[in-house]
Amino acid sequence: MASLRTADPALRNYFKKHCIPQVCEVLEPSSCGRTSSVGRSKREASRKISLSRSLDRRSPRELAWTPQTPASKALLCGVIINRPMDPLKYLEEMIMVIIENGLESLLWDMCIDPSLKPKIRRLSETYLEQLFGLDDQLVTPELMVKACTFYTGHLVKTHFCIWRDTAIPRVSEEDILAEKMKTAITYYNSSLQKSLFHQWYSYVKKQKEKIDGAVLGVQHILHYSKLKMILKKWKEQARKKYKKREHDLILKHELQLRKWRSQLKLKTTEETSEEEEEEESVSLERSLSEVSLAPDTSQCDISLLPERAVLQIFLYLSLRDVITCGQVNHSWMSMTQMNLLWNAIDFSTVKSVITDRYIVSTLQRWRLNVLHLNFRGCVLRPKTLKSVSHCKNLQELNVSDCPTLTDELMRHISEGCPGILYLNLSNTAITNRTLRLLPRYFHNLQSLSLAYCRKFTDKGLQYLNLGNGCHKLIYLDLSGCTQISVQGFKNIANSCSGIIHMTMNDMPTLTDNCVKALVEKCQCITSVVFIGSPHISDCAFNALSTCSLRKIRFEGNKRITDASFKFIEKNYPNISHIYMADCKGITDGTLTSLSPLKQLTVLNLANCIRIGDMGLKQFLDGPSSIKIRELNLSNCVHLSDVSLVKLSERCSNLNYLSLRNCEHLTDQGVEYIVNLFSLVSLDLSGTVISNEGLIALSRHKKLKELSLSDCCKITNVGIEAFCKSSMILEHLDVSYCPQLSDEIIKALAIYCISLTSLSIAGCPQFTDSAIELLSAKCHYLHILDISGCILLTDQILKDLQRGCKQLQILKMQYCRQISMEEAHRMASVVQQQEYSSDDPPPWFRYDWEGKPLPDNQSPTAPKDDADFTAEESLQGDAKEAVRLSLRQENQNI
Repeated sequence: MASLRTADPALRNYFKKHCIPQVCEVLEPSSCGRTSSVGRSKREASRKISLSRSLDRRSPRELAWTPQTPASKALLCGVIINRPMDPLKYLEEMIMVIIENGLESLLWDMCIDPSLKPKIRRLSETYLEQLFGLDDQLVTPELMVKACTFYTGHLVKTHFCIWRDTAIPRVSEEDILAEKMKTAITYYNSSLQKSLFHQWYSYVKKQKEKIDGAVLGVQHILHYSKLKMILKKWKEQARKKYKKREHDLILKHELQLRKWRSQLKLKTTEETSEEEEEEESVSLERSLSEVSLAPDTSQCDISLLPERAVLQIFLYLSLRDVITCGQVNHSWMSMTQMNLLWNAIDFSTVKSVITDRYIVSTLQRWRLNVLHLNFRGCVLRPKTLKSVSHCKNLQELNVSDCPTLTDELMRHISEGCPGILYLNLSNTAITNRTLRLLPRYFHNLQSLSLAYCRKFTDKGLQYLNLGNGCHKLIYLDLSGCTQISVQGFKNIANSCSGIIHMTMNDMPTLTDNCVKALVEKCQCITSVVFIGSPHISDCAFNALSTCSLRKIRFEGNKRITDASFKFIEKNYPNISHIYMADCKGITDGTLTSLSPLKQLTVLNLANCIRIGDMGLKQFLDGPSSIKIRELNLSNCVHLSDVSLVKLSERCSNLNYLSLRNCEHLTDQGVEYIVNLFSLVSLDLSGTVISNEGLIALSRHKKLKELSLSDCCKITNVGIEAFCKSSMILEHLDVSYCPQLSDEIIKALAIYCISLTSLSIAGCPQFTDSAIELLSAKCHYLHILDISGCILLTDQILKDLQRGCKQLQILKMQYCRQISMEEAHRMASVVQQQEYSSDDPPPWFRYDWEGKPLPDNQSPTAPKDDADFTAEESLQGDAKEAVRLSLRQENQNI
């Protein structure tokens, strides 16, 4: 019997389990031939079955065995096919069947169950060989057809070969060899020719490529030389045009300056020589004919313009200018009497010259047209303020800083003007009586400012809920109202639950509980301002998470940390303005938390000294860097040129950038700012920028505002180079740069005639001639700071009055040679003026003669006091700026 190596694994397991090989040893020829020995064979089998466990360790070779008789083969086939559960019992039964039927009727498949017998006819002698894979002669009709086909084909092939050998004569081997040699020679020659042809083709191709490369090189050189020649000519033409433009500007400047001086001389002559009127008129006509200062007024009659155009022109004028225009002639008087021109009246700009009588008459005449009134800082009589009640259609009233305003006057105003929407009562003496009037008469009030009003109490805020209440109020300013407690904020929340904009500046008594009490019911707040509230912490910031904040502003707070911004993306996904100036607890972690914000456009982190390059890089890698418009990083001393490189790559829409006092920035970093094409305002004060950085910055050509205060390495050359390419410059701050002189004013007068703001404070080398140039050319100047310019005299004030008609703010502190009389006279011309004739303070770094102070005399310990004094001098400006911003916000609302 064949080996069981290739048998079915299940069959092998069955053999091992039931010890079939041991059973087969029993089935020998003698056992099946004698019936009397059956009992003895069973006993031997039972004894041998006990050895079955030892078979598990036998190899397949040891399991090979061969049955010797047909009976044993029949029994073994039955066991293999049927696989009974008890093979011994099955063999006993089958042996009894064989004994009964006799060996003559023995068949090899008589022990197999009829249902398991194969259905096909087989010619093999035994079925056992087929089970073990040894019988592959399974004859079927298909196999017989294939066999016959193969045999027939083989027979045909054999006979065909014999016929071919007989019919075709044999060819000699020499002829065959000669034919093969001829074929080989032909093939060799053709292959040799092909090889030579390929070599020749490669050589020709390489030579052609070399020729083509040489031709391209010659063409490239020719094209390059042409471009170089064109570029050279273009540079020459551009240089000529630039020189011509510069020459024309200088010539125009000289002509205008000459006209200015001639006109100034003529006016001076008119004032000093009244007795020689005839001779003076003749000389005046001659001088006017020479300098062409007498235009034909008949050619530009403004009264011929449409009424709409005239209205737009007069709307740009202040109240003083409108009154002046009305005194020209009857035609101009009629133009100043248009109804729409008197919808908004601002008496604050003329508060020092206007009288109460004129205010009363004006309000009485235009009482039905007036919609906006501004009395900020006006000291008026009670009767004048009562006349406001005649303006029945009044919508906006600003009586801030009016010391004569009382509760009784507010009663008259509230009874006569119930349609007021915007009311500003900041810094007045109102009490709870006025607050009781607000919900009674002003049912549509939307904006209310009670800043620095300290005479009302928490009970007054409770009155806001009386009657119809102030439920339409969306803007509330409680800056400086330190008397308000937690209960007061609860009253506000109950009365004005629809507040959207909340301002609470200069409130050291403001705590987290106050904010929690406010936002408990005022969940519509989108803008909060907390400047000067040092006790606000992260708890208040988290409490505001119930509101959909879009604008938040903290300043001067040391308790706000990175924890406030940890979940800012989840709590405030739509926030667009973040002001966190002078918050010392903020680090790079805050910038990392702000990076996922998608709507952020304004970010102010001034004086956050713990911020560095790594935090700014993580912030700029987020989506907000693309939308950011304003970025203030003043006094972030750890920033370096690496941050500027990242800014130039990511902030393509940045308009305002402040890097004040970032000492690690260099000229190489400033060169990357040129790539910020949308930038219009830049602050580099207190940095180490030099002339190289300014020359590189001049390539930007779109900057309108530039601050270079306290930059000791810049000189006149750098400022001049920048001004030549920045003709749209509107604001320039070069204060505390004592090395600068009149040359920069000349450059400004020639190239930057659109200048509106200039600060040269702390520059002792400027003289009257510089201010004369400024007055002659820069007629749009609004703000001028000449504090510490010790060489300036009274003459500059006369020049400014004649040339800078639009000047509004003038600062001239520590100007010893400007007299008090001229300063008081100038105060009536401008809206705001600061003047003192004291010596320059030590932090100006020079004495009253302009000589630099020695290092040993520079204040070290008292420097803090000096800084404190400087901060005190700026407090007024800060408050004024806050009030102006409040007014703008009121208008926006």
